[in-house]
Amino acid sequence: MRRHVVAALCCLPLLAGCSRSKDGHYLYASNCGICHHGGQGMAGSVPPLVRRIDKIAATPQGRAYLAAVLINGVSGPIRADGQPYRAEMPPFRYLADTQIATILSWLSEQGGSAPAPAISAAEIATARAHRIGAGDVAAMRAKLDQTNPLP
Repeated sequence: MRRHVVAALCCLPLLAGCSRSKDGHYLYASNCGICHHGGQGMAGSVPPLVRRIDKIAATPQGRAYLAAVLINGVSGPIRADGQPYRAEMPPFRYLADTQIATILSWLSEQGGSAPAPAISAAEIATARAHRIGAGDVAAMRAKLDQTNPLP
């Protein structure tokens, strides 16, 4: 059911006259922006993404975590920008590896890092080959946060 709602909502940017090109902004808006909005998220419910993804993507472990989030979803408590969230994000496996890499790289570019870390399609393919549960992704985040504090 959710997939059909997401598919219907994905058409809204096209109705508003957005470009049909598959650039990062378009892919983000039509897939992630439904919940995360312009990247600011929703206080207490959906964590912000802008000015955070670039910091997480600065290490190989961070990029592996970001790939795992989009491939497997995430379920469980997390902290972002010091605020608690009870994250329930669905997987976005239906997107191609290049599309997920484009979204994550575009989000990374929205941060303050120069140059912004890029996420490759090969990193996404690795995450896709090693499918884990959404709760395990939250545990992966907690472990990563211990060794490399996440924003």
